[in-house]
Amino acid sequence: MTNRCTWAPLEKEDYVSYHDNEWGVPVHDDTKHFEMLILEGAQAGLSWYTILKRRDGYRKAFHNFNPKKVGNMTDAELENILKDDHIIRNRLKVFGARKNAITFLKIQEEFGSFDQYVWGFVNYKTIKNNPQDLSDLKVTSEESDKLSKDLKKRGMTFVGSTIIYAYMQAIGIVDDHMVHCFKHK
Repeated sequence: MTNRCTWAPLEKEDYVSYHDNEWGVPVHDDTKHFEMLILEGAQAGLSWYTILKRRDGYRKAFHNFNPKKVGNMTDAELENILKDDHIIRNRLKVFGARKNAITFLKIQEEFGSFDQYVWGFVNYKTIKNNPQDLSDLKVTSEESDKLSKDLKKRGMTFVGSTIIYAYMQAIGIVDDHMVHCFKHK
């Protein structure tokens, strides 16, 4: 039997697949960065599994996480999304996706890519932690505080330090696989 981080229960195959194939794997694709920012922001106040089950709904609603298309969405399109029960129908989060897309595009323009910008906060190296169990997992860090503050200053929303730390874990900037997990390096 393969040992995994204890937050990925075996009875939830999609959760296990996310753990095994995505979480903590370094991302360098801007579309994937945008997807994870939107999904982590949508998670605020909810469980990750709640969002993971609705991921396809988010893909459909937000043009496969194309930041240009999301940045150009009209108020009417966003209002229509609020009727879609395949996503979390939170007005601030839905309208925040467009706001974040616009800022995301400005960051791409300034830095050449969002990837270049975000990895710069950790000197382009994954932070490798060695948690023994769930109680050792952090929810924020100095780096997530700095990135969160900068994103807010630039105009993004739903990018508090806790959300950004989860984003950093999701895209492999932070490797928080537990020491007993087969993904721990």
